[in-house]
Amino acid sequence: MATQMYLNLPVKDLHKSVEFFTGLGFSFNPAFTDENATCMIINDDAFVMLLVEGFFKTFTTKAIADARTTTESIMAFSVDSREAVDEMVRKALTSGGTPSQEVQDYGFMYSHSFQDPDGHLWEVMWMDPAGPPKDAAL
Repeated sequence: MATQMYLNLPVKDLHKSVEFFTGLGFSFNPAFTDENATCMIINDDAFVMLLVEGFFKTFTTKAIADARTTTESIMAFSVDSREAVDEMVRKALTSGGTPSQEVQDYGFMYSHSFQDPDGHLWEVMWMDPAGPPKDAAL
């Protein structure tokens, strides 16, 4: 049995976040969705829990990072092609996201990034299934 992964992210406006990620093609599990949270499906074993900040605070005693001014992490996910990387970032920017880093092209790996409406950093990447050449440097 595969280990499932759940990433929990605080959001200011759950409806706005759901609308944004729906625009990118993601779906949500209604069994884990209410006014405080939703479960965004990445694949059969990876999920992102979008939690309204007040609800998120019930899981930690630490302050919530303001992702618009502080980087708490960079979430990265892969797609099937370079074109799919560009298309996903285009969708993000037209759905209310903002640009992050410029395209990074290492030949065998291609990535681009955006910030969601709460400022969380997302990187979309494609990697050649053959992997990096023996002399590749990142």
